[in-house]
Amino acid sequence: MRKTAQNLLAGLDIGASSVRLAVGNLILHKQGLAEVQILGCAETPSEGINKGIITNIEDVVSSISSCLEQAEHIAGTPIESVFAGVPGAQILIQNSRGYAIVSKADNEITESDKWRAIESSKSVATPLNYEVLHVTPRSFIVDGQGGIKEPVGMTGVRLEVDTKIILGQSSQIKNLTRAIYRTGIDIDGMVLSLIAVADTVLSPKQKDLGVVLVNIGATTTSVIVYEEGELLHLAVIPVGGVHITNDLAVGLRNHVEVIEKLKVEYGNCTSEAMSSKNEFDLFDFGSLEHDKIKEKEMAMIISARVEEIMSLIDKELKKIGKSGMLPAGAVFIGGSAKLPGILEIARKYLRLPSALGLPHGLISATDKINDPAYTTAISLVKWGADYIMEQQFHNKKNLKEKIRGIFSKFHI
Repeated sequence: MRKTAQNLLAGLDIGASSVRLAVGNLILHKQGLAEVQILGCAETPSEGINKGIITNIEDVVSSISSCLEQAEHIAGTPIESVFAGVPGAQILIQNSRGYAIVSKADNEITESDKWRAIESSKSVATPLNYEVLHVTPRSFIVDGQGGIKEPVGMTGVRLEVDTKIILGQSSQIKNLTRAIYRTGIDIDGMVLSLIAVADTVLSPKQKDLGVVLVNIGATTTSVIVYEEGELLHLAVIPVGGVHITNDLAVGLRNHVEVIEKLKVEYGNCTSEAMSSKNEFDLFDFGSLEHDKIKEKEMAMIISARVEEIMSLIDKELKKIGKSGMLPAGAVFIGGSAKLPGILEIARKYLRLPSALGLPHGLISATDKINDPAYTTAISLVKWGADYIMEQQFHNKKNLKEKIRGIFSKFHI
């Protein structure tokens, strides 16, 4: 990794409506512990990407460059590299199994054995134009004994692992990397955005009990389900916040830009609580005409689309037999998750406890950490920090194992 000043880390989230970049600082302590401080976040309108797919690479490069300039101003130093999030579109999941023969003479399973088994599970036949993006171990098997969560330290001859392989479309990943490189920065690592968010927003207990994480983006809604600590299901629904705006634009017969401003400032999902007398003048939001819209009518249009999104989420949960059956409930992120009343609709249609998802375990110098729209970018910074510390940990482990192996040759 090309380190920038002060162990600077950056997380890049390229969405259909906005490009967001979070900047953080990795603080290393003498005890081997580390903390992540979020310094700030930048945002620019996104061009050239639709439903998670790049449609114009030049526009994407321009959007990233603009966001990068803002982020460098916040950081006060050039940003040389980023941890980039891969959108959930064009993603496949399949099960795999890998194995490794335990290397030590006394048959004690080491970290090296564990990771060799996981790496071997990547040797799986992939669909045309897809490549392995992420590997998630589910459970381990030691000499035929299954259901093992952590095999290191146990004794055995053959170590096997069941994994879930997350596959990304090669062409889209290449287009994404090409767009980032053309801005003049490096890529420290790439990960499926929802995986990074889940690791930052969800607690191990939530993942163990059963939880669904929902990212309501501009053009899509991404869903990831965990149970017993394992990734259970991943889906992308082709409906998002833009569709709410479009519904309002059609219903109010006005420009999308005007309606978006109105929605962001006064959008609400709870039509029952709205007054039928209160109304807004669209001229105040940039319209050329003094068109009026009643507050209650606007809320009814918004709630209808939000109810559809929740129904589609529940449809995904029914596919895996988890409709209304996730004790840790539903956790929401994304710009549209900020709509007042959306959690009440979620509780009604999903029949689950519902809450906004916010990053935990971070120090922050910005209030953006409490904004669901920036959760993905911030989570990519945290994921990057964890990735760096994990790599250092494994390097030290492997070094210690090599040293022990060398000295063991001299034991009599």
